[in-house]
Amino acid sequence: MKRLPKICPSCAATLHVKTMFCPSCDTKIDGDYPLPALMQLSEEDQAFVCDFVKSSGSLKEMASKMGLSYPTVRNRLDDIIERLTQSEEGVNN
Repeated sequence: MKRLPKICPSCAATLHVKTMFCPSCDTKIDGDYPLPALMQLSEEDQAFVCDFVKSSGSLKEMASKMGLSYPTVRNRLDDIIERLTQSEEGVNN
């Protein structure tokens, strides 16, 4: 399966979406659109967020599923929240 690149291989900047295409009706949308904050996370962090939502936001359940301590899972979530906050602030500036 192809993965959407998020980082420029030349300069390491965050990539933006330039063109979107509908294969059903051949509509094309062209512009400069930043990636949504969640898409800027690593695949591993995206999976963590999905699992967190599926566990109804229970860090206790996440810790049990992952075989980690509650504080470790809490710290991981705090790190992800910080990255999301920085990503959103970058878009709003």
